[in-house]
Amino acid sequence: MGLGMKTALAVIGLAALMGSTALAASLPTVGPIPLPAEMQIGQGSFTLPAGAIITVPAGDAQARFAASQLVDFVQRVRGVSLSVREGQGDAAVTLALAPDAPVDEAEGYVLDVAPSGIRVTARDEAGLYYGAMTVAQLLTPEGGQGDVTVPVQQIRDWPRFPWRGMMLDVARHFQPMDSVKALVDEMAAHKLNRLHLHLSDDQGWRLEIKHYPDLTRIGAWRTPPAADGKPVPERYGGFYTQDQIRDLVAYAAARHITVVPEIDMPGHAQAVMASYPKIGVTGARPKVAVDWGVNPYLYNVNEANFTFIQTVLDEVMALFPSTYIHVGGDEALKDEWKQSPKVQARMRELGLKDENALQSWFIERVGRYLADHGRRMIGWDEILEGGIPSTATIMSWRGTKGAVDAARLDHDVILSPAPTLYLDSLQSRRNDEPSGRLAIVSLADIYAYDAMPVGVDAAQAHHVLGAQGNLFTEYMMTPWHVTHAAFPRIDALAEGLWSPKDKRDWIGFLTRLPAQMARYRQLGVEAADSAFAVDFHIEDGANAALAAGSATLTLSNQANFGTIRYTTDGSAPTTASPRYEMPLSLPLPATIQAAVFSDAGLPLAAPRTYDLTPDALRTRQSGELIACPQGEMGLRIPLRADADKTAPVYNVNLFDACWVYPKARMDGVTSLTVRAARLARNYGLAHDAAKVRSHPATTPNGELVVRLDSCDGPVAATVPLPSPKTAPLQFPLTAALPAASGEHDICLMYTAPITGPLYAIGSVGLGLGH
Repeated sequence: MGLGMKTALAVIGLAALMGSTALAASLPTVGPIPLPAEMQIGQGSFTLPAGAIITVPAGDAQARFAASQLVDFVQRVRGVSLSVREGQGDAAVTLALAPDAPVDEAEGYVLDVAPSGIRVTARDEAGLYYGAMTVAQLLTPEGGQGDVTVPVQQIRDWPRFPWRGMMLDVARHFQPMDSVKALVDEMAAHKLNRLHLHLSDDQGWRLEIKHYPDLTRIGAWRTPPAADGKPVPERYGGFYTQDQIRDLVAYAAARHITVVPEIDMPGHAQAVMASYPKIGVTGARPKVAVDWGVNPYLYNVNEANFTFIQTVLDEVMALFPSTYIHVGGDEALKDEWKQSPKVQARMRELGLKDENALQSWFIERVGRYLADHGRRMIGWDEILEGGIPSTATIMSWRGTKGAVDAARLDHDVILSPAPTLYLDSLQSRRNDEPSGRLAIVSLADIYAYDAMPVGVDAAQAHHVLGAQGNLFTEYMMTPWHVTHAAFPRIDALAEGLWSPKDKRDWIGFLTRLPAQMARYRQLGVEAADSAFAVDFHIEDGANAALAAGSATLTLSNQANFGTIRYTTDGSAPTTASPRYEMPLSLPLPATIQAAVFSDAGLPLAAPRTYDLTPDALRTRQSGELIACPQGEMGLRIPLRADADKTAPVYNVNLFDACWVYPKARMDGVTSLTVRAARLARNYGLAHDAAKVRSHPATTPNGELVVRLDSCDGPVAATVPLPSPKTAPLQFPLTAALPAASGEHDICLMYTAPITGPLYAIGSVGLGLGH
């Protein structure tokens, strides 16, 4: 179906019409995510009515499945009912494989929209499916229900990289199968094609193994810690039966997604040792780990262990047809190997110079076993440290150096560098962000990432298979949290891995994203709005506002995109509310609500409220405090291990319980109140444990110590901490302060024993004398 177009327009060139600093979008919002390789808009349009027909070739089950997915998507998002018919004849949409389709690349397709209808052709089934997913987006533009009009256009499309993935950690927090399938659905809609399942770790083993039933009878369950000593809940975990995995693999394959299993070894294996102690170096049976981070348990290197590993891999390979099997290899502390006479004797027998070489030998042996069974091994980049195993594909997470080194040695590589592609990192510094790593990975950061690392030349570029985003779940307790972390950053990831590098454009991406955010709302996907949520900033700061009795307030958002509308009367902003165009001058006290909308009036972010009362202006929230210089390993963690999205969260530094309230206005201040919290200290710091700073305490439970100007300065106040046995998890601490004037930094330090729970600060408020 030719277009016969006149005055064709390349959509990706439209971004040049808009400066990157403009807040309100003015570009047309046509175009799917990810951006097609080639896309031209012509004259005229096609209108799809309810009840329209999609035709597929007779007997083509894959085409019929793709059509059914299209029907379901349009019904759920647009409310338009379509039907599928096999055979030829007039139809609104036609899907068909065509050996002569004008696209040579694997997974590619051609999509034509003419006034008479839409036609998708491809040379392979994946391409046809992806073409149907593009049609699904074209038929569900921003908002609205009923008939939809699509501009005449032609798309020729194919992916930049063959590996376009997401890693889901189901070991740290078990994910219900319905949630895993929901992620698969959205991956397929975004043309991602690898789901890497992190199935084993210190905190849990999630795959039924018939030969070793204790792996799930024991290894799939743990008792989480709590700062009050009470287990919450008493038993936590879960696992997937082999039938469930077969069903998932088939479900994903129908959507052209390969499920890649990971069984982590030789480290991150405490759940294995809890189930079968003889697999470990010492033979001791630990509990399934409750500590996040790096734990010490390693696989032994004797022949009995390789029988165990090979038997497990036999069952894994029977369940997962993936060419690639991931064997981990990361963060394997070598202490147990160093301390074991039998392991040291084994190293001498093998002629290995050190424990890193032993790990490479271990991984290479596993890789050879996989190769003998027609599979290929993937390992995290630590497996390079003792010499790269000949069978290995490297997944580079500690930056890109591992990928560059491996590609130069003619090994295939996959990029997943921390923190940029670690989606458990926070999306903003907002106070309403949920738990996660304090490294900020914004939507723009993901979009800017290029999976072809600097240092890989043209001759080695074919070794770069692609990249994936990693959803590690130590700090993501529930499926809601995984969804919040993944969306809409998955859109930026997908575009970076699918679309040509020279055609990607940040502003152009943002103009297409409101339609996708609207689809998420229709589909019930609770995508994060962190990139668009309103940020409030007081010009000259809160102290100046308190002194003047008024504030000049600027409103913005992280993406610098959308139209901000606000109210000051307590009502929620709508598209009819005043539009923010310049800083607002407001007398104190005041409360402002603001929300962000697209040009089409679709909400991009929920309303946010900013309190301009004097008490609020003298208060700093957890995320607004500054970690003391010695602090590191910053996390944002919830009050309890079973936290949902409403649970309080606190910024903590695992190595130093010390924060600074910067530039506090002390005129008239006579007291300070800290909203304190006691949190479980369940972090496996391994060799870094020596970095934890202990501050001397003078009472059994420790104190909150307050100093002015310097954390080494004179003590302004000391408040004893209550007993963990009797006090609730959240409690106030109030201290009288000496008279002071002007601006001072306030240092707040806990002296609680570092062998007990963590203490955190939810907020710090300054009180005036009366």
